[in-house]
Amino acid sequence: MDPHYKVAIFGSARIREGDREYLDVFRIARGLSEAGFDIVTGGGPGLMQAANAGSKAALSDTHSIGLNIRLPHEQESNSFLDIKHEFSRFSSRLDTFMSLSDAVVVAPGGIGTLLELFYAWQLVQVEHICDTPIILYGEIWSNLLLWLETEVLPRGLFQRSDMHMIFHVMEPDQAVDLVKKIHKDQLVTEHACKNFSKYRMELLL
Repeated sequence: MDPHYKVAIFGSARIREGDREYLDVFRIARGLSEAGFDIVTGGGPGLMQAANAGSKAALSDTHSIGLNIRLPHEQESNSFLDIKHEFSRFSSRLDTFMSLSDAVVVAPGGIGTLLELFYAWQLVQVEHICDTPIILYGEIWSNLLLWLETEVLPRGLFQRSDMHMIFHVMEPDQAVDLVKKIHKDQLVTEHACKNFSKYRMELLL
C-alpha cells in the first residue's frame, strides 16, 4: 500500500443514501481524496458507504479502504472499496483503524460511532498513538461537548488539555480544509500536531 496520508471517517450504518448527512460525508471524503488522502471506514453501509463512494468519485490516485466487522446480522461490505479486511473482534478492528489513520473525522452516529470516537480519544490521551486530530462533524455533537464542558470537566475527571485534539465543525468544507492544513504543516515539521490551538483559532475567524 502506498504511504498516503490516511483519514478515518466514522459514522452510522443506518443513515440512508440521499439523506443530508450521507451527502455531506460523501462531499467530505471526495474533498479529502482530491487532496491526495486515503479514506478508511468500517466498510459497511450508511455513512461508511458515503465516505467510500466519495473517495472513489474523486478519481484520484488514492485508496478507499474498508475494515469490516463480522456481526450476527451480517453487515455486508459496500461496493466502493479498493482494499478491504474483515475482523471478528471490535478491539482488533479499532486498533487497526488507529494504526492506519493520521486523522479522524467523526460524522453522526450511534453506539458504534461513539465507541470509535472515545477509543481514538483515549489512545491519544494516554499517548499510545501520536497526537491525532479528531474532527467532530455536525450539530449532533454540540450537546455532547457541552456535557463534557459543564459536567465532566468541572469535576476534574479529565483535564482541559485532554481536549486539545478535539475539533468541532459544521460544514463539509471546514472538515476538509482543517485536515489539509494540518497535513501541510506536518510536511514541514514533525511537531505540527502539538500546535492544535492554532487551527482552533483559525476556525473561529
